[in-house]
Amino acid sequence: MNTQSLSLYLTAEHSCGYYADRNSANIIPDPQIQMNKNLYSFLVSKGFRRSGNFVYRPHCPACQACIACRIKVSGFQPNRNQRRCLKKNRDLITRITPACYTEEYFDLYRRYLNVRHHDGSMANPEPNDFQQFLLCDWRQSLFIESRVANRLICVTVADHLADGLSAVYTFFDPDENKRSLGTHAILQQIWFTQIYQLPHVYLGYWIRNHPKMNYKNNFQSLQLYQENQWVSNKSLIMSS
Repeated sequence: MNTQSLSLYLTAEHSCGYYADRNSANIIPDPQIQMNKNLYSFLVSKGFRRSGNFVYRPHCPACQACIACRIKVSGFQPNRNQRRCLKKNRDLITRITPACYTEEYFDLYRRYLNVRHHDGSMANPEPNDFQQFLLCDWRQSLFIESRVANRLICVTVADHLADGLSAVYTFFDPDENKRSLGTHAILQQIWFTQIYQLPHVYLGYWIRNHPKMNYKNNFQSLQLYQENQWVSNKSLIMSS
């Protein structure tokens, strides 16, 4: 379809997932339009992302804190801590697989949520929660799984786009904190895009001074989507 004719809609307000005292709303594409790789890639390049089949971009009534961000892979060089992370995880065996549900994946996902998000709405998930959150009907997702001695310790869920990867979620063994597996997962996605000569890794949204977002500041060549264009804004990031 012609993306210039795509209709967008504004959802009703709901509680913000990042700030308890704020409401949020989203812009969504026309629900009657069938999503596909090309359309989804275009939307991600315009600051959208997905949760399950739900594709959205924040458009909140009194807040513009959420800013889409991506890594420009050609300009990325790992810093000292990231090189240390890679060295620490040299024993991992990594495999890229099609996204799917298995009991092994779900057991790791449930353990991760019940330790890292035990007091949140995602705790105590059911298999259906896993599938509705991580998988999508247009089937362009992949899992980057990491194992040590054949034991699954990390899964990164990413969408394969026309111009890179879009990071959806990462879950890992909560007993493996010393490995910095969240950082390692992003480095793996950068590696994937380098192999396939793709330019970007999309990391969802960045929020200035929010503790859940600070880790994104550590990745060189981070770009922000502002005023309908991608810009490198080091001063904004470094001042956070």
